[in-house]
Amino acid sequence: MTKSFLLIAAFLVSATGLSSPTQVGARTQQPVWTSAEKAIVDQIKQLRSLPDDVRARTTRQLAIDIRQLPMTVNKFQLATALANLSTEGDFGHEVLQEVANTLADALREQPLPMEKNQPAFPYVELATLVRYEHVQASLDNPQYAAAVAKLAADDEARQHADFTLTDLQGKSWTLQALRGKVVLVNFWATWCQPCRKEMPDLDTLYKRFKDQGFVILGVSDEEVAKVRQLLSERNVSYPILLDPGRKVNEVFRIEGIPKSFVYDRDGKLVSQSIDMRTQTQFLEMLAQAGLH
Repeated sequence: MTKSFLLIAAFLVSATGLSSPTQVGARTQQPVWTSAEKAIVDQIKQLRSLPDDVRARTTRQLAIDIRQLPMTVNKFQLATALANLSTEGDFGHEVLQEVANTLADALREQPLPMEKNQPAFPYVELATLVRYEHVQASLDNPQYAAAVAKLAADDEARQHADFTLTDLQGKSWTLQALRGKVVLVNFWATWCQPCRKEMPDLDTLYKRFKDQGFVILGVSDEEVAKVRQLLSERNVSYPILLDPGRKVNEVFRIEGIPKSFVYDRDGKLVSQSIDMRTQTQFLEMLAQAGLH
């Protein structure tokens, strides 16, 4: 990874906690903020503590404020961090469009180098907003085109994915064997705050629809002791599967969590989320598979 990517990763960890600490190199340099940038950093750090309506307004204003900053290496870091946080729930299409506009503008001002023949993370973040949150963005850059192609390839792999994993009770589950049911595969971890936040809504929906042939498979790549500890404090009714070695995470090309994928009764991938969803958003996803 180049220094640019490491700076983004360091900011996401130190300021927002969005990535696992093990994903960041030990020699990452911390950015130096101007007073205007530091004020934005402080607001970004507080976003998760705000009520949803306040968070939506604040996110929109932060996108505008970042767009007005002078061109520096910090600008696209701030734009990327805000974009990453902006999808944790339902803050409205207008808010997401402002966020996408800001990230696209920052990347036009300061294009980034490739990361080992892969598009740099901010290009993937922008393409993700466009593909899955249905905002508009225009960026004449080969890395952005590569990011768009990467997401399409990821979805094709997920469409044909299969796995067999064991749950905490020792029962084996195979995705393709669940044809005839609506299946939601949820990737999560104990350290992931948005993952924990959406678990009660997932459990409510599981109880509501399980008699209609609805299955949730929660997939964690952590040690069983950590998973059991969290579930002793936050009980859920749906199966929690263990993915030692992250083999299934790799099959689904999971690079951030939470992620959820809904398959209809014919085994077709009909909807997915790139981040935490509200119960209303999950209902919209399940409706694509015929559950109402």
